[in-house]
Amino acid sequence: MIKNEERACQTKDGRGPDSCPTKNLESVIDKANQVYNDPAILEFARQASIQEAECYIDRDKKSYRLHPSKTRLEEICEFAKRMGYNRLGLAFCAGLKREAYTLSKILENKGFEVISVICSVGCTPKEKIGIKDSEKIYRGQFEAMCSPIAQAAILNEAETDFNILLGLCVGHDSLFFKNAQAPTTVFAAKDRVLGHNPLAAIYTADSYYEWLK
Repeated sequence: MIKNEERACQTKDGRGPDSCPTKNLESVIDKANQVYNDPAILEFARQASIQEAECYIDRDKKSYRLHPSKTRLEEICEFAKRMGYNRLGLAFCAGLKREAYTLSKILENKGFEVISVICSVGCTPKEKIGIKDSEKIYRGQFEAMCSPIAQAAILNEAETDFNILLGLCVGHDSLFFKNAQAPTTVFAAKDRVLGHNPLAAIYTADSYYEWLK
């Protein structure tokens, strides 16, 4: 594995594999960089980059070694402030309603207006999308479907400045991203087994989760 400081994507005259897009897809990258000509996107990217650096302390020291100091929650609050956002959307999973409540209160205490929407909003039956009884979690009874498109529509209607996702299911999060009008960040990714820390399976891929390979 090539060290970061030797990679073509991080240093001039760096190296990469034969499939390296930095070396092979210059025209695609140049076209992508033209998107920053939009002032709104440029400012969003600029503030995101500033936020990235502000997560580390003692950057004025020589021979600097990374020293992170801020949680993702702090980052989200700071970035939203940098962008001048006031109305935040919170799309959350019913299984994380307590966490959503706590997060909402913290955001409100930071001065934000929070519009929160649970995943099962609308109480739409799963039969709406062709789900059979055998495909439900609780068989033999009514089961409301997750409605990420409705979550996005409600936050669009509320004209949120910035959206936060908390624990939506795989695929449901994708539908939310596709249908939300405001930019969206993820506070936590759902992992029902690993306490919503999906990287734990990667960290232990050479030991307890070797069977996944």
